[in-house]
Amino acid sequence: MMGSFSSSHDQTTAPAGARARSSGNGEWNVVISTRGDAYRAARAALREFGRVWRTQYFNVFVMRVADIASFLADVGALATINPALVEKIGRIAPAAEVFDFETEPEFEGQLKDIALRWVPALAGRSFHVRVHGRGLRPLVSARTAEQNLDRVLLEALAAARTPGSLDFADPDSVLNVETVGRRAGVSLWTRDDLQKYPFLRAD
Repeated sequence: MMGSFSSSHDQTTAPAGARARSSGNGEWNVVISTRGDAYRAARAALREFGRVWRTQYFNVFVMRVADIASFLADVGALATINPALVEKIGRIAPAAEVFDFETEPEFEGQLKDIALRWVPALAGRSFHVRVHGRGLRPLVSARTAEQNLDRVLLEALAAARTPGSLDFADPDSVLNVETVGRRAGVSLWTRDDLQKYPFLRAD
């Protein structure tokens, strides 16, 4: 099952197959970051699978795909044909939910609402939140957003009498959050997702 939250450092310069909801220009539901000189080649290769937009962030572009499960399968096939290219793609992060925000309360409130929908999927399991923030500051730091959401989920799981636990080494699930400017994408990725699709690289 896919969906996701947790934190990498801010950058200044739902189940697999779920369709993302969004509003505003672009309507992306996938964020791609590349390494070294792979940016142009990655954009050219992935354009076959959906619409592509540039961003203002170095080596980062976004996409809109019709179906996340099909997209992951397509990239998996590409990895067998051109493993060197896919290896140079730092991360491919599809989002099950996408939303726009302008303020810290908007960001944290919408993020909390989405995360709480996945409480049943996290029942009795280990997890952590990862937030990859591009343009998230100065509203809030990625680390603070991670810690706040970790706490919210632990409290909700305890209240439901299905306590979960934080695990940063080998969790059952990772709640992954991507921000690009004032838009965020959220997914929940299981251990199986991360093993099957190593290019997700949640951490």
